[in-house]
Amino acid sequence: MAMNPEQSNCRFSKRISFRWISGPAEEKTDTIVMSVKDWYVDLRIETETGKIDWAIAGQRIVESQDPLRVTFSHELDSQNAFETVDCGTFVPLPNGNDLEMGSMPRHDLPGSPDKEYEEVWQGLPFREGPEGPGKGLSWVLESDDGDLGSGEGEVTVTKTFIGRIWGTYLALSQIQTHTRQKTPSGDLVVKKSGADVSARREEWGSGWSEKYAVGETAGTLPSMMAGLDGEGEGSWRTPGEKVEVQGKTYIVRAFEQI
Repeated sequence: MAMNPEQSNCRFSKRISFRWISGPAEEKTDTIVMSVKDWYVDLRIETETGKIDWAIAGQRIVESQDPLRVTFSHELDSQNAFETVDCGTFVPLPNGNDLEMGSMPRHDLPGSPDKEYEEVWQGLPFREGPEGPGKGLSWVLESDDGDLGSGEGEVTVTKTFIGRIWGTYLALSQIQTHTRQKTPSGDLVVKKSGADVSARREEWGSGWSEKYAVGETAGTLPSMMAGLDGEGEGSWRTPGEKVEVQGKTYIVRAFEQI
């Protein structure tokens, strides 16, 4: 395991526990989140069933530093909570972990009322990757939906996020329906709904290996085991640029090389 270099703008975290304020703290998932600069990919796998508990990805927007308040946009969301404002306040604990506090819909209760929660996160050292000790590539790519036009109506897109921090890789994909309607004032409003998410998590050891492959299209998601052509070169290094990965166009959202 390599330690996180001081100069890195990435964070790699594992969830230690979750609790609704009214209940006990527990952890029934294997949850990791990778943040590369202002973008994140988050995969939570139920340890008992091996199914996806929650898969989300999007932007990480820092609202304030003291206390640290972060809003997470949900560009991909297996729970269809696209409209929910996901904002957490983070407080450092004496043991070095972080306590996140916020509120979100509780889907196991009728009407999904907003309830307060607490999560404890542990920052993990970056796993050594193919670049060797003390260095590595980190990035987040989002699939390019192409030109969806400007009129009203429904359009279907396959939204995919892939991300890597050194020797850890995540891929999430979801078929989404974007319904566009004009408001009385003439503005176009987009409502999203999403189908099931497929996901991959891979880790580097003596090579890349699969830790989880869940969902119908998990086998066709981009995989580090197959190699990604041109990774880390040319357009890959510039956020906003477009790159090709296994025949599909992606937008570079964040990139770091150490």
